Amino acid sequence: MQPIISISGVSKTYASGFNALKDINLDIRRGEIFALLGPNGAGKTTLISIVCGIVNRSGGTITVDGHDIGRDYRAARALIGLVPQELTVEAFETVRATLSYSRGLFGKPANPDLVDRILKDLSLWDKRDAKVMTLSGGMKRRVMIGKALAHEPKILFLDEPTAGVDVELRQDMWAMVRRLSESGVTIILTTHYIEEAEEMADRVGVINHGEIILVEDKSELMRKLGRKQLKLELRQKLSAIPAALADYRLELSGDGEALTYTYDNQSDRPGVASLLRDLEIAEIQFRDLDTQNSSLEEIFVNLVRQA
Repeated sequence: MQPIISISGVSKTYASGFNALKDINLDIRRGEIFALLGPNGAGKTTLISIVCGIVNRSGGTITVDGHDIGRDYRAARALIGLVPQELTVEAFETVRATLSYSRGLFGKPANPDLVDRILKDLSLWDKRDAKVMTLSGGMKRRVMIGKALAHEPKILFLDEPTAGVDVELRQDMWAMVRRLSESGVTIILTTHYIEEAEEMADRVGVINHGEIILVEDKSELMRKLGRKQLKLELRQKLSAIPAALADYRLELSGDGEALTYTYDNQSDRPGVASLLRDLEIAEIQFRDLDTQNSSLEEIFVNLVRQA
């Protein structure tokens, strides 16, 4: 299937000489939720801004559903909804008027029923006739999301959409993201809350210093790079790890009451079954065991450090 967004060889160099993006190649699949992760200054917002026509690229090509963003800008931009990091809303307009006006900017006919549904979905119904300037920061963020959805985009960019907002809004917004995805809308999000990407995303891309260092299906990424830990609660304290278990590179807790074994799916180190057998041979007994998988956050941090 043809990707809904195709980015090929895109670069961005500012007048100061700063090279913000370096030969970015990325395809976004139709209907997926794609999480773009990276530290501050990595190039996430620059890349989104270029696709949305806010920032000019220095080189490369981008197509949105087959429309070149340079030659066919209007058609490409009409397919995109953008929720930027900054709160940019019309202070003196009412909430409902703000959404209706945003829809009109894209040449869409008035649709009060759609606007009302968006207001209800974002828990803005009670504030529909309030002026935007009277709203809290979290409510203004909801208005921005509503503006992005008012013209029924096929693609929705969410640039740090839940930064600094309350838990209730986060839950409302992610519920809406799921519904939009199920209806066929393609979602591209950046977030500092990596647990959100872990829960929501189909695929993950990691950008650092203006370069894409990895793009992978989330489940495959966690299978390849995720570490696992086996923690054994011992029946009797150990003063030291027996030499016969040295190959496992076990960690002994400070009180000598627990052993931790860290391993991954790609390692050639001995497996858990082998460890348990060798513990029995060494006459080390345990009363309980627990396993944990590394989170997407741990994988992300390790990738950025390596890069």
